[in-house]
Amino acid sequence: MGGKASRNKGAAAELEVAKIINEALGTDIHRNLGQARDGEDDITLGKYRWEIKRRETLAIPSWCRQVEACCKKGEVPIVCYRASRQPWRVVIPLDELLLLIKHAQKDIEFRY
Repeated sequence: MGGKASRNKGAAAELEVAKIINEALGTDIHRNLGQARDGEDDITLGKYRWEIKRRETLAIPSWCRQVEACCKKGEVPIVCYRASRQPWRVVIPLDELLLLIKHAQKDIEFRY
């Protein structure tokens, strides 16, 4: 898939993820239009910079570098991706994940 079809698929994925985020968090975020030519992320939510990929062939290290390149100090790069008939998955730096868990820990019952 190339050209316009590929762009449409990418835009649909970005809209799908924005909708999921909005419904889960009660926000009203939108995809960043024109981000590809400007070297920006697809979605920005506070300090989180999201790169959205809807691909059959994974290139996670490349996608991580792509979103990391547009992060400023203190911002967190996130890659959100899925292949056909698969759930959305997220790649986030481990230290940020641990921070999120630490903040949510009071509401979590840990089982060992």
